[in-house]
Amino acid sequence: MTSPEKVVGVIGGMGPEATVEFLRRLVAATPAEDDADHLHVIVDNNPKVPSRIKALIEGNGTDPTPALVGMARKLEGAGADFLVVPCNTAHHYLPAIRKAIRIPVLDVVDLAIAKLRALEPKPSRIGVLASPAVRLIGLFASRLSATGYKVMFPNEEDEAKLFAIIKSLKAGRVGDTHQRSYDAIARRLSEDGADAMLVACTELSLLSAPQNCGPLFDTLDLLVEATIRTARG
Repeated sequence: MTSPEKVVGVIGGMGPEATVEFLRRLVAATPAEDDADHLHVIVDNNPKVPSRIKALIEGNGTDPTPALVGMARKLEGAGADFLVVPCNTAHHYLPAIRKAIRIPVLDVVDLAIAKLRALEPKPSRIGVLASPAVRLIGLFASRLSATGYKVMFPNEEDEAKLFAIIKSLKAGRVGDTHQRSYDAIARRLSEDGADAMLVACTELSLLSAPQNCGPLFDTLDLLVEATIRTARG
């Protein structure tokens, strides 16, 4: 007997457009002939979660933990069987979220490591395109390094440019110049020796994926794939 499909809970709003992009990709990737074939998804698209950047980079912001824990509990209470967080930086708070609820939460870092391990030929130097907060908290670096990979980030100048692109995306002010700058940053990281690349910011997922820089994986796509697998057992 087939097990019943699981209900997905989404801790969203970080940012709102990135959450909408996650849902768009989820619908597009779900095999379906009619409405009823799609997943049951409960979304808390809450842009009022305190800034992760102010809390983690600037050090003068409100702790987002209570807001994220509260969202997780509400989604669990509403009937979600497991949770997803379409924001890489917010994964810093996953331990607190998991401690507060009884249902599982998918982890994009685990998903990225599993994807990289499956590659042939196996990469050794992983370039990470992300917010500076992801580098500063060691979200990917600590676990990728522990798995045997060398982790590479853009240089200081390019990291500042990447952060400016992310802020422009959040503000809805993005154009061709941002895409060209993003492509150039990824290309330089590849030229510096990265033999695989992770897009580890859901704002950057709103741009086209950089080309000609080796195997490149968007953590938002990995989360979509895992959401479908988990929901359908």
